[in-house]
Amino acid sequence: MSNLPNTIQNLIIHRLHKEPNGPARVALNEREVPVNAAAQRLIDQLCQLYSQRIGKGFGKFEDDEAAYPLPALLRQHVAGSLDFVAMSQQMMAQLQQRVEQEPLAAGGHVLIARVNNASMDFLFAAVVSEVIGTGVNEAMQVEDCIHLEMNALRVAGRIDLGAWQTGGERYISFLRGRGDVAQYFKLFLGCNDVVTPLKETQKLVQGLEQFAQSQHMEPEARDQLFERAHSYLDALGDDASPVDLATVAEQVWPDAPQNLQQVLQDENLALSGGFVPDRRA
Repeated sequence: MSNLPNTIQNLIIHRLHKEPNGPARVALNEREVPVNAAAQRLIDQLCQLYSQRIGKGFGKFEDDEAAYPLPALLRQHVAGSLDFVAMSQQMMAQLQQRVEQEPLAAGGHVLIARVNNASMDFLFAAVVSEVIGTGVNEAMQVEDCIHLEMNALRVAGRIDLGAWQTGGERYISFLRGRGDVAQYFKLFLGCNDVVTPLKETQKLVQGLEQFAQSQHMEPEARDQLFERAHSYLDALGDDASPVDLATVAEQVWPDAPQNLQQVLQDENLALSGGFVPDRRA
């Protein structure tokens, strides 16, 4: 998906002010960001970074729309009764409420965009921090310059609007991150990410099959791949330990784990980490 051209339908950036262990407040933008070359580069880079990240969670909206209002807001927006700016501002109220519940969370620029490409029509949301860098001005003097810390993307999520509207099962994805810091963002999205270990294990096996095919493995090499996978996943199951996809890649294909990671993180596979392997798969 990361190589598909993105058409930005709407884009807005708000500000979430929060230091770890501190209160949260928001600064709201009253208008959309114009879609120019800089905005296009920003969205393209964020979408590519997001697609490349391994360890996403997947799910669907919670049923309780009073507690998790995002689907109701989206429904109004898609129907044309709530404009994008108003929807995003109401989303920020929910984000502020959720981030208050996570003491260690930090603020940043909150980017909300509706984007279309050949793969899907989706709503993308991310909290992006800023850093001070160094630049040279027109007078050839060195000066500080503030820029977005794109490569440190930790808090982001995406909703496949088409799959949601047609009754799909897992149309929300989000970055799990480490620990509970990103938990507030999952609650903000209203995402139910309860996983079924059997289904996730079956998808992991499917990912291994796809990898073996993509590498044009000889039968002996394929057997070795699955023997290593079986041994490692069996050990996890015995210890009731959850799967970490990056570690799976390192254990199962140690010579080039990044190649296996790329297959396991394919968003069409929608494979979540964090489940205990089920031997029935």
